[in-house]
This record gives sequence, structure tokens and C-alpha cells, in this order.
Amino acid sequence: MRVVEISAPGGPEVLVPATRDIAPPQPGEVQIAVAYAGVNRPDALQRAGLYNPPKGASDLPGLEAAGVIAAIGDGVTDWSVGDEVCALLPGGGYAEAVNTPAAHCLPVPEGMGLKEAACLPETYFTVWSNVFMRGGLQAGERFLVHGGSSGIGTTAIQLAKVFGARVFATAGTDAKCKACVDLGAERAINYRDEDFVEVMRGQGGADLILDIVGGPYIPRNLKTLADDGRLVQIAFLQGPKVEVNFVQLMTRRLTMTGSTLRPQSALAKARIAASLREHVWPLLDAGRIGPVMDQEFALEDASAAHARMESSDHIGKIVLKV
Repeated sequence: MRVVEISAPGGPEVLVPATRDIAPPQPGEVQIAVAYAGVNRPDALQRAGLYNPPKGASDLPGLEAAGVIAAIGDGVTDWSVGDEVCALLPGGGYAEAVNTPAAHCLPVPEGMGLKEAACLPETYFTVWSNVFMRGGLQAGERFLVHGGSSGIGTTAIQLAKVFGARVFATAGTDAKCKACVDLGAERAINYRDEDFVEVMRGQGGADLILDIVGGPYIPRNLKTLADDGRLVQIAFLQGPKVEVNFVQLMTRRLTMTGSTLRPQSALAKARIAASLREHVWPLLDAGRIGPVMDQEFALEDASAAHARMESSDHIGKIVLKV
């Protein structure tokens, strides 16, 4: 099968086409003939040598894909050969075939193509588990998402809005801010022109913040939170280390939490998938929410796709056509 490998840790240019044998699915797994693979920030971190795959996972990048089930392992009863699925992957999405636990697959939503479906798993698993399952977002609460025009951001805006929250977002250009508002944000804050702390304090503070920036944003996020507010951290684009005065957590009853998706157990991911199928997939089937698409690249052009993502010029999701 055709694949894209990481030839050495480095920039986008280290992604190179190659060929590998196709391994059969293990018990409890399905093999997907990949039509499209999503491109995500963790792929770039892995490429740079900063995010190693978990034990037993493929060394190929790619954490989500959509396609047709080509083979099933022993013990799999929920899926059949020929079913169209999208799936969260432990790795290996940049390839013509990939194996993943059957419990991490979800059906392609009604009326949606495989290209769009490939953009769902990584962002929807991440947002649902962190904003709703971990962060406990409720209808009527004020929710702030940083990087509102990213794949995570565009997903978070739509989900928070459809479940009744008041949504606010930060982005770096007026065009990106407009995209956030068009998706349902009540207010989009251009962080180059405005201070999100002041804007949100003027709204009464944020009940929940989803942050991918980290670094200097962490103390500013704590100032932004309303009393009893929650900060959920899922990435650190500006670094994981900062000095924080924890007295404010005690006096204002704040909560700091966060998670990464890839290292979690297969069972934990299966539970997220089951929750998504119950609560979110009906909304996708009905067309009430959906992925925001940026650009498509051929599998062999994965380096260009990574360059596009790291430029931060994109709005929404980038995919590889396999």
C-alpha cells in the first residue's frame, strides 16, 4: 500500500511517500480502505519528534480517516465488510489501509461524503470529551474557545451553540472572526486588536474556556473565568509552563483540567464514541452541525498540507485524498 512516512524529525519536508505491506486486523479491529485522512496538529508534533505514538501504534501519522471496511478481525460483530465508516485511529491514517479498534468507528452521517466524514473523529472526540464530558458545559453558560477558526474551534462553536450555550471565540483576523460568528459565536474577539480578558469580564466572565494556546494565556484565562469557572487545556502552542497564583483557584472556586486523546485507553475512547453516537451523531444526520472544510491535498502532498496547517491561514479542516 502507499503510505507517507516521517523520514526523520523535522519540518513538513520530512514527510515522504513510501510503500508498506498491509497487516491483517487483530481481534476486535477492523481494517479500513482509506478514502480520506484528516490532518491535525498532533500529526505535526509527531513529525517534529515531539509527540511519540503510544506503544503498539503505527509510526505513520494520521489520527482519523474515513473509508470502507475491507476486513474485520475476530470478535467484531457491529460492522461488516463494505460498511462506510469514519474512525479515530491510534496512528497510521496517512496510508491506503489502516487498522483500528472496531469500537472507535462511527457510521458516516446521512447525506455526508467520505471527505467530510474524515474530518469528524479527532475533533469531535476531543471537543465532546473535553467540553461536555470533562468540562460539563450547560445550556445558558458562557463558553470561550481559543482558536475559533481551527478544526477544534469550528467544531466547539457549533456543538456549544446547538446545546444552548452562549459562545465566544478568539481568532487572529477579521475574516476568521467572521467565520466564527457565522458558525454561531455571539462574539468573536480578534486577539490582535482586543483583550479577550476585558471583553469576557464585560460579559460576566466565562463559565468554561477551551484552550489550545497555553503559555501566557493560562494566567489570563484564569482572570477571564467567572467564579466557579472551569479551564480545560488540550494543547500548548505557546508552551506548557507558567507561574500561577493558586490562591485565586481557592477563593473563586476555579477548576483547571485537561486531557490528551491519543494516550487514553481503547476503552475510554470507545466510551467517547458511544456517547457521540447517542448525543451528537443524530445532529450530524440532521445536518444541524457539520465540519468546516479548508483544503484538500493528495496523499503524496502531505508536506504541503502540513505547511498549510502550520501557516495558520486555514479555516476549518485539511484533508488528504488517499
